[in-house]
Amino acid sequence: MSHTVHTPTTPAASLVCSGLGFGWPDGRILFKDFDLAVGPGRTGLVGLNGSGKSTLLRLLTGELSPDAGSVAVTGALGYLPQNLVLDAALPVAEVLGIADTRAALLGIERGEATEANFAVVGDDWDVEERARATLDRLGLRAVRLGGTVGEVSGGEAVLLGLAGQLLRQPEVLLLDEPTNNLDLDARERLYDVVASWRGALVVVSHDRELLERVDRIADLRDGSVHWYGGGFSAYQEALAVEQEAAERMVRVAEADVRRQQRELVDTQVTLARRKRFGQKQYDSKREPRIVMNERRRQAQVSSGKLRIQQQEKVAEARERLAGAELAVRADAEIRVDLAASEVPAGRTVLTVRGLRTRYAAEGVALDLDLRGPERIALVGGNGAGKTTLLRTLVGELDPLSGEVDPAVPLRYLPQRLDVLDDDLSVVGNVARFAPSATDNQIRARLARFLFRGARADQQVATLSGGERFRAALAALMLAEPAPQLLLLDEPTNNLDLSSVRQLSTALASYQGALVVAGHDLPFLHGVGITRWLRLDRGTGLSPWQPPQE
Repeated sequence: MSHTVHTPTTPAASLVCSGLGFGWPDGRILFKDFDLAVGPGRTGLVGLNGSGKSTLLRLLTGELSPDAGSVAVTGALGYLPQNLVLDAALPVAEVLGIADTRAALLGIERGEATEANFAVVGDDWDVEERARATLDRLGLRAVRLGGTVGEVSGGEAVLLGLAGQLLRQPEVLLLDEPTNNLDLDARERLYDVVASWRGALVVVSHDRELLERVDRIADLRDGSVHWYGGGFSAYQEALAVEQEAAERMVRVAEADVRRQQRELVDTQVTLARRKRFGQKQYDSKREPRIVMNERRRQAQVSSGKLRIQQQEKVAEARERLAGAELAVRADAEIRVDLAASEVPAGRTVLTVRGLRTRYAAEGVALDLDLRGPERIALVGGNGAGKTTLLRTLVGELDPLSGEVDPAVPLRYLPQRLDVLDDDLSVVGNVARFAPSATDNQIRARLARFLFRGARADQQVATLSGGERFRAALAALMLAEPAPQLLLLDEPTNNLDLSSVRQLSTALASYQGALVVAGHDLPFLHGVGITRWLRLDRGTGLSPWQPPQE
C-alpha cells in the first residue's frame, strides 16, 4: 500500500559545492576542486566503496569541514546517517524532535497553563497527531511516543530516525544507505517516502530497487561526478553503451599503436639502408670530401628528425591507448575455484530438530533439513530472530532446546565482519584460518579475491568497507577444511554496487550449500536461491514465495 508523505515544495531547494577540497590526516585526498550542484528532485549517489560518498554527505551537512572551497544549502536540511546510533535510553519524542512541544502540551493538559508552555507550543497543537500519523505511515504503529529507543529494533530505529526528519519537513534531505537493516515491509515504506519526495533529495545506496525510484544517478568516481538520467536500469543501460564505446576505443588505440610501431620499424630499416648507401658513396670518393661530409651531415640530421617524429607518433599512440583504457571500468571479478567445497546432490548438510533459540523461547520450535548444494534464502521481519538463528546454527549461541547437527564443515559471515583481526594484514588473517598453507599459496589464492602484491599486506584496519568484506569472504572461503556450507547474514549491507556484483560472481562459482539471511531481493535472485523460507516467531519457519523480479 502506498502512502503520500508531505514534503515542502521548494523549487529553490538546492545543494552547491564549489571548488571543494578534502583529505584525511593520513594524506589521502578524496576531493580536489570538486564541484556539485543538486536541485529539486531525487538523486541517487553511487560509487565504489572508499570513493567518498558518505564523506561527501558529511561535508554537505557541515559535520566535516572542507580543506578548501564552499558548500551552500538553500532550504532546511535533513540528514539520516548510515550507521544511526541512538542511545537506548533516548526518548522517542526526542528522536522525533517533538520532546519540548509534547512536554509543554502535557503540562497544559495537567493545568500548567503558563506563558512559557504556550510559547513552546506556538501553533503546533497537533504535533502528537502528526507524529503518530508519520509513525503509522512508516509501519511503527506499536511505537509509543512516551517510550524509549530501547523498545524498538535496529531496523525500527532507522525508521524512527527517518520519521524525525520527515516531521521537521526539510526542503533538502540526505539519506545514507537507508535500507540497511530494514526488512522487506520496511523497505517498501521507505521506497514510498523516496518516490513521493517533492523537495531535493540525495540518497546514497546500493539498493537497486530504491535506485529505480530516483530521477537521476550521480556516479562518484575518481573525485568527480558523472550524471545519468533516470533510475538504476537506465543507468545500467547508459553505462553499458558507454563501456562498449570505451572498449571499442581501446581496440582502435591498440591497432594504432601496432601500426605506429610497424612504421617505426620500417623507418629504421629505411634509414639503415640510406646509411649503408651513403657509406658506399663516401668510400668510393665519387665526389669531393667536403661535399660528401656535408651530405652525410644533412642525412644524419634528416634521419634523426624522421626517427624522432616516428618515435613521437608511437608515444602519442600509447598515450591515446592509456587514455582509452582509463575510460574502461576495471571493476574486476572475484574468482573462486574450491573443488573441496562441492557437495553432492542429496547429501545431508544440516539437520535441525525442535530448535528454540535464546531470543525466541516463546516461539515455535524449528525443524530444518538441508541437503546437497541447496541455496536457502532466510527472510523475515526485523526482530524475527534471523541473526540469532544463524549464530545458533554455527554454535556461537547455545540453543534453549533442540538439536543442531551440521554434517559438513561450515563457516559464518556475520553482518559486522568481526571475523577479522584489525591488527593483522590480509595475508595474516587468512593464515589464521588456513594454518597449513604456505605464504605463497595464500597469496596465490588471495589474488583471486583481488588482493595482489602490496594489497595483500595491507593492515585490515586500513581497508575500505568493500575491501574488508572481500578479506572476510576470502578468509572464510579459503579456510581449512574448505567450507561446504556458508551462512551469510545481510551480506550486501554497506557494499557498493561493484562489490555486490563481485559477491554474486563469487557465490555463483561456490559449489557448497548456502544459507543467506537478507532482504536484498535482486541479489538473492542473482545467487540462484533454490528455497525461500520466512522466519516468524509465531509460525516458525515456513515456505515463502518472493515477488517476481
